[in-house]
This record gives sequence, C-alpha cells and structure tokens, in this order.
Amino acid sequence: MKTLTTAHLTGIAGLTAEDVHTLLDTAQEFKEVLNRPIRKVPTLRDLTVANLFFENSTRTRLSFELAEKRLSADVVNFSASGSSVSKGETLVDTVNNILAMKVDMVVMRHPHPGASKFLAERIPNTPVINAGDGTHEHPTQALLDAFSLRERLGELAGKKIAIVGDIRHSRVAISNILCLQLLGAHVRVCGPRTLVPRHIRSLGVEVSHDLDETLRWADAVNMLRIQLERQGGEGRVPYFPSLREYARAFGLDKERLDRLDRVPWILHPGPINRGVEVTSEVADGPHAIILDQVENGVAVRMAALYLLAPVRP
Repeated sequence: MKTLTTAHLTGIAGLTAEDVHTLLDTAQEFKEVLNRPIRKVPTLRDLTVANLFFENSTRTRLSFELAEKRLSADVVNFSASGSSVSKGETLVDTVNNILAMKVDMVVMRHPHPGASKFLAERIPNTPVINAGDGTHEHPTQALLDAFSLRERLGELAGKKIAIVGDIRHSRVAISNILCLQLLGAHVRVCGPRTLVPRHIRSLGVEVSHDLDETLRWADAVNMLRIQLERQGGEGRVPYFPSLREYARAFGLDKERLDRLDRVPWILHPGPINRGVEVTSEVADGPHAIILDQVENGVAVRMAALYLLAPVRP
C-alpha cells in the first residue's frame, strides 16, 4: 500500500511530488469505484470523521461528506454558528471535546490562515485535513484541479497553466501554484495589478496583466472567483473600478474565445459569478471542465481520507 510522507494534509506545502502523484493515482482508482453500480466501499468502516466548518461552505462540505460516506465512515458535522464557539470556547477545546467522543479524523475549514496547521500540532495523533484556511491554502481543491487537468492533458510536466483573477485573496491560487509546480507544469498568474501581490513572483511563477495574451499562451486557465466578501463586503469593489470593468478586461466570454486559434481548457473552483469571471455561454460550453472538477472532488477527497486514515491495531 502506498503512503504519504505526512500524517496530515494541512497544505500542498510540505507534500512531495511523490505524495501528489500518490494522491492522484489513488483518486483515479476511487473514481472507477464511483462509476460502478454500487459506489460504496468498506474502507473506513468503524472510523468516525468530524467535519468542522467554522466558515460557510456548500460544495466542499458536501464533497467531503459524500467522500466519507462512500468510504463507509461515520460522519459528524459541526458548524460554528450556534455552537459553543460563539460562547467563547477555543478551537482546541472544541476539538478536544469532539475527540473525547472517539473521533478518528478531522476535516476543518476555518477563516484564519494557518488554523489547520495550528490544530494538527496540538492533536498530532489525529489526522487533520485542511478544507480551506482563510487566504492561505485549499489543498484538496488544488489536487482535484490537477486531477481534472491530468485527465484532459495527460502528465502535466511542461504544460502551461494560467490562474486568472483574484490572486490576492485566493487560497486556491496558492495551493494550485504549489501543486502544479510539483507536477512540473509552467504556471502563470494573470489579473489586475491590484489583485496580483508583488511577492507572487517569489514562488517562481510568471505574471501577466493581459488576459488575451495569456489565453494564447495557456493549455488551460483556472478562472478564480472575485471574492467580494474579502474585499470589504457590502458590494464594495476597492481593487478595481467596477464589476463591469473587471469583466471587460479579465472575464471570459465567447467573443474572446472566438479570437483564439486554440482554446484552452477552462476551470473554475466555484461558485461562479456568471457574467463576471465567465459568461454562462462559456461556463456551459464544450471547453469548460467545471463539472468535471466537482465530480473529481469526491474521488480526490476519498483518496486523501484513505491515505491519511489511522491504521487500527
């Protein structure tokens, strides 16, 4: 049985290239399971997984829960709203109380960067999987994006992948950059100058502010969501003049794609702001693999749970 070099999945940082290949290869095996008439296996039977979501989520939470149930695990869902966290209980106290109920693994989403690593250091014998921590990392999203790209492009070594949009506020961007580089891909980020951090070049990526030129360069483009909730909320868009202006310069529509000799594969981590990052015509078109990402997310999360699950004595 293949194993990972880490006991937790708190980020792509800390994984090796072999780890990533192991996760993707295992996900391929689980995708075959998901396409069978009976989509459930007894792999994690008698193990209990706690999903701790201190931040709202729909796709990620459902994807993890489905992955856990496909592996026959018992599932406990925890939401911060209405819990003792709102009464002042600390993160560690909350988790230790849950672990006292004999929980075997923890999946956590948290608004604060580094929260999953903080937790993993304090409960070292219980595997922790990061389902997104603030603007830091979202490792399983990067893995499912890489898995979806590998299905279309084959091995990613030497392939040109662009990440477009709100790089500044995106945990998806950082995890994707690290994951794709481990797989040998060439990575470029593209977006308004205000949404591309100056330090991003230190990660070894190319930087562009010209979407049309980037589309001609790329084999695939990952169109990130504009995260208005991290830009001040209440409809404010302090990093660019307006959503209409953003869509004109950095949104994908059919007219823009029609000018290309070769159209790249189009990804989006969701939820989509239709008409901003991509139009409906593009999101639902033949070059978009957005629903593939959703489907593959379950297989990738099954792989992560399986590879990190504690071994019963």
